[in-house]
Amino acid sequence: MTSRADLLRLARTRRAAPVLTGVAAVALVSAVLGGWLVPVPSFGAGTETRGVPFRTELPLLAAVFLAAAFSGPMDDFEALAGARFARVRRGYGAALTALACAFSFVTESVAAGPGAGVVFVRSLLLWLGLALLSRRLLGQHLAWALPVASALPLVWFSSGTEWWDWTWAPAGSPVGWGMAAAALLAGTAAAAATRWRLRGCPPVRRRSRGSRA
Repeated sequence: MTSRADLLRLARTRRAAPVLTGVAAVALVSAVLGGWLVPVPSFGAGTETRGVPFRTELPLLAAVFLAAAFSGPMDDFEALAGARFARVRRGYGAALTALACAFSFVTESVAAGPGAGVVFVRSLLLWLGLALLSRRLLGQHLAWALPVASALPLVWFSSGTEWWDWTWAPAGSPVGWGMAAAALLAGTAAAAATRWRLRGCPPVRRRSRGSRA
């Protein structure tokens, strides 16, 4: 069973406090300036210029901040850790993500309503999954690559009515939540897929009593 002391020790080495501070700052910026319309050309609307609410893209920044907490200075050594450390890491990631989602939902709900809070959290989870996947495929310094790549079609080719645009879909959209679940599942699976898990643990050879060291 994961203890609180284990979680706190891991949090100190994984920069949990600065990461949560960054996520909180993004949520507060969204609450204050989220309604500001950013003018961008939209190829999905006849090349006309339209305004995109600032809050629709801010969860991407929060997700990249949050993904940074899943890596530490001893990643190569931690990849060889056993089942207990894996449980602690899962608990730490779940707790940190829950805190980030709770704070983001509250601030966004106060500013724009509960529906906007749900959409913000859904986008945060989806982009977090992509950030974790990007971190595994491209390295921890490129966790932003896949989230940014996924945001480009949303900004340039979406008019806000496309079924695949999860930033505009209603809070209860099954397609939006399905995409978020798929991305988060892929990201967490990639984060857990260390080399020893993929190849299997080598067998432990026991020495006989008469063998020499």
